[in-house]
Amino acid sequence: MKLLHLDSSILGDNSVSRVLSSEIVARQVALHPGIQVTYRDLTADPALHLSGAHMAAWQGAPVQDEALANDLKNGTDYLAELFDADIIVIGAPMYNFSIPSQLKAWIDRVVISGRTFKYSETGVLETLLPASKKIIIASTRGNAYQAGTPQAALEHHESYLKSVFAFLGLKDVTIVRAEGLAFGPDAKNAAISKARSEIAQIAA
Repeated sequence: MKLLHLDSSILGDNSVSRVLSSEIVARQVALHPGIQVTYRDLTADPALHLSGAHMAAWQGAPVQDEALANDLKNGTDYLAELFDADIIVIGAPMYNFSIPSQLKAWIDRVVISGRTFKYSETGVLETLLPASKKIIIASTRGNAYQAGTPQAALEHHESYLKSVFAFLGLKDVTIVRAEGLAFGPDAKNAAISKARSEIAQIAA
């Protein structure tokens, strides 16, 4: 088995999503001895934002810029890692009601027509990834955004990620959530403790 681990927080050692994603990976390693883990820190080694130069290169235009060439290679590696992975663990904090731009840049490299999805001549969506992949997201948020909360309408974070993966035919998505982290030390510790309890209950 293979596991792809992605982190996207800019907070380094102060990041709750990094702590939780690491503990999710440790849980998966315990459940699946011998699993191969590939790690990507999307903040330490970020992809370039999608540009017209990327689109031109994908359509066969010559690539003369070294930074673009390296980024295109990274994109090819991202796709290979996604196809190879049986389990994908993502550390995804909420920034301004959505995901970090570094994680969005990764998504822009793997949600590609003809590679991970395509449309038939009649407009029917066809997914090209194996549907058996399992996705586990370590979601962290300063406020509370679940349905029924005052801020629920501003939630474009977990819902966005689930929509992206559903579009690719990946519907086995587990959310491990720690929210209300900005409500003070007691609330933060309680949220992390709850998330850790959920991680301990994750089955193979």
